Amino acid sequence: MAAPGNVEHNSEDVKVLHSMGYAQELARRMSGFSNFAISFSIICILAGGITSFPLAMATGAGFEATIGWVIGGLFALVVAASLGQIGSAYPTAGGLYHWSSILGGRGWGWATAWINLLGLIFVVASVNVGVFLLFRDLVWAGVFGHDVSQWGYQEQVIGVALITLTQALFNHFGIRITTALTDFSGYLILVVAVVLTAMFLIWGASWDFSRLTTFVNNTGEAGGGYVPEARTALVAFLIGLLYPLYTITGFDASAHTSEETHNARVAVPRGMIHSVLWSLVFGFVMAVSFILASPDLAATAKDGANAWFNLFNNLPAPGWLKDIIAIAIVLANYICALAGLTSTSRMIFAFARDGGLPGSSMWKSVSPTWRTPVPAIWLGAVLSVAATLYSPAFAALAAGCALFLYVSYAMPVAAGFLAEGKTWTEFGPFRLGVWSKPFAGITVLGVLILMYAGIQPPFDILINYAIGLLILLVVLWFGIERRRFQGPPIGDEVAKRAAEIAAAERAVGETAGGH
Repeated sequence: MAAPGNVEHNSEDVKVLHSMGYAQELARRMSGFSNFAISFSIICILAGGITSFPLAMATGAGFEATIGWVIGGLFALVVAASLGQIGSAYPTAGGLYHWSSILGGRGWGWATAWINLLGLIFVVASVNVGVFLLFRDLVWAGVFGHDVSQWGYQEQVIGVALITLTQALFNHFGIRITTALTDFSGYLILVVAVVLTAMFLIWGASWDFSRLTTFVNNTGEAGGGYVPEARTALVAFLIGLLYPLYTITGFDASAHTSEETHNARVAVPRGMIHSVLWSLVFGFVMAVSFILASPDLAATAKDGANAWFNLFNNLPAPGWLKDIIAIAIVLANYICALAGLTSTSRMIFAFARDGGLPGSSMWKSVSPTWRTPVPAIWLGAVLSVAATLYSPAFAALAAGCALFLYVSYAMPVAAGFLAEGKTWTEFGPFRLGVWSKPFAGITVLGVLILMYAGIQPPFDILINYAIGLLILLVVLWFGIERRRFQGPPIGDEVAKRAAEIAAAERAVGETAGGH
């Protein structure tokens, strides 16, 4: 039975949702902590903070891994605050798409939806490839001692498909299971990050702090060919910012689960901002320990994609402790992708609810038994596995995740910059005040720089994605969607949906105050 406070918040949350023209079809069972935990789980410093560590070493060495982490993390914090202000005003599962539509118009919102959706698919795809690689190297080979030298692309495809299948099943059977796992993951990430940091400092640290502020351009051969072409120091630094920005992304999950969160107008911005802040702090300390524990930074950079694995495997810590940490890292990465699939499915559901997807009537349906968007969950699972087939390289998937998600983050922020005080006059309890427009300007400028870094080698495969997506969006919008797609309900359309909202809530057994 829900606590009285939750019933009160549910009633207010449902009223807010109704005022935007939507029914309470999803089950509102997430606490403020759970809303934070799902974003914190997707960010997961034990995912990108480890699997993308070679990128930092292959660009700017210790400076990139530490100072670069802080710069990228502070930028992510600005973005999260900017999105939090909008999410506090419009707490819907569509999140970015809905905000862009209201603040920038139907076409802007429609484009945001597709870019955000592509970024979310890349999240699940890249992290699950990371899960497979970590399981193969840390657990199957490291803990159990099996030979994986013959494992290749075929094993990766099968492994990623099986991993994604189980994550879809967890999502299928209700938000309670997913919430329990992501709540657990929130604590797991913090504990493992602290223990992992302590291990590197106790058994490996050189305590040479000059390493942390020394920039060494390792692009080209010096970085084991991870960034294949030698670049200028500035370009190397910008490419290296993908290390923190691939890691600290996906925090829009707090917005995508807002229709399942109590007191969403307060919890959503708080969840986004806190998830980024604590990831920034703990991830920085963890990265410092990696740099201090490297016996030879030049050799570590030369290791390329194996940079972190070699550091960990050669650490003279007790074997039993390393085995436990290895298993915990793989588990945290698994839940990271699971939370990513949750976010992806809610985006698909919300966009389909407004008729934005082909076959929308199927993808917008919610199971009355599990109160989850079951078709959207499985569509997200299939698309994420398909993304790994076209681009099996982890680096390209990771860069695509950061690039497309941050572009989709900038789109509603840019629209809000122009609309604030004009057409945007309805705000929630979280406001940035005088910082609103400066933060929006930093967000847009930072994303433009990220776009430049995100299409440099070895990520230049993303140019094909970006150009193809841009052409497709322009053709579809002006050829079909501009006349067909109506966007989210606004104005008189909201009132006209009253009967439709009531019918949708009866279909899933929802009452005015929630369950």
